[in-house]
Amino acid sequence: VQLQASGGGVVQAGGSLRLSCAASGLAFNSTYMAWFRQAPGKEREFVGAISWSGISTLYADPVKGRFTISRDNAKNTMYLQMINLKSADTAVYYCASRPLYYSDDYSEYENWGQGTQVTVSS
Repeated sequence: VQLQASGGGVVQAGGSLRLSCAASGLAFNSTYMAWFRQAPGKEREFVGAISWSGISTLYADPVKGRFTISRDNAKNTMYLQMINLKSADTAVYYCASRPLYYSDDYSEYENWGQGTQVTVSS
């Protein structure tokens, strides 16, 4: 299983960014996917998750209304659209997968991508 996160970069506060997570080696269209993030000196934090069909999503309170998770099962890819970015969103963003229902607990995810850095300048 391989998860490849990309799309990170430096953006000004209030700006937008879209991350991608390309998956291979798993049955993507039956896998629950999630985004986590980790800022320096902090624990890994749940951002949001999406069901295998893409119909259901779950978001952490700090990103509700600003972040949107979607997926394209034909391309084995998940996305994280981020708008109105804040300095508090600065972190390394990771994608993760698990075969059963989505969870906000990072210890329940089996597979992880390498992370992509998002830096929001004020």
